[in-house]
Amino acid sequence: MKIKFLLSLLMCLLAPLALAETRLNVVGLFSNKAIVAINGGAPRTLSTGQTLDGVKLLSADSESATFLVEGKRQTLKMGQAASLGGNGGAANNDPVNLYANSRGHFYGNLSINGASLKYVVDTGATTIAMNSGDAKFAKIDYEKGEKGMASTASGTVVVYRVVLNTLKIGTITLNNVEAAVIEGGYPTEVLLGMSALNRLDMKRDNSIMTLTKKY
Repeated sequence: MKIKFLLSLLMCLLAPLALAETRLNVVGLFSNKAIVAINGGAPRTLSTGQTLDGVKLLSADSESATFLVEGKRQTLKMGQAASLGGNGGAANNDPVNLYANSRGHFYGNLSINGASLKYVVDTGATTIAMNSGDAKFAKIDYEKGEKGMASTASGTVVVYRVVLNTLKIGTITLNNVEAAVIEGGYPTEVLLGMSALNRLDMKRDNSIMTLTKKY
């Protein structure tokens, strides 16, 4: 009876660990190799066929890498992050680590209405900003938003103020986020501005920026 009790207790203690998700950030891609950060740790290199902390690299090239975690396959591009395994990948608002490029800029991939878009952190932008092509890709009916004009280096452009229903950055989910849609092809990436960043704690340690949801 004592042995059975101890085994039952051990299973109860291990159960939460079995359900834990693995947070994976892709910070470098090469032929048959990927540089990844697992669960917020320091970037490490994985070779094809190698397993590290439960993450196996199945294939990689300069465009994307395919991983296997707890029997589930996931393909990620440069700068993308995902929560794998566990209870199915629901957003849990855990901290997200970003890694600066050679110019010190922080790029990544976010999701707007389920559409994946590349972004760059821009603390000088008062709001999230995107071009009209990205807005259409994310199925944003921006022409119903408040119309205005703005001056850029290329001249005066038409701008629409909108509210994004759902914005996801890795494991972080934000709802009802103000944004601006600019007619044309500028900016080339989504500018992650202060309408989102004000709702996050940002901590920078050299080339790593950690984002944590405030509310």
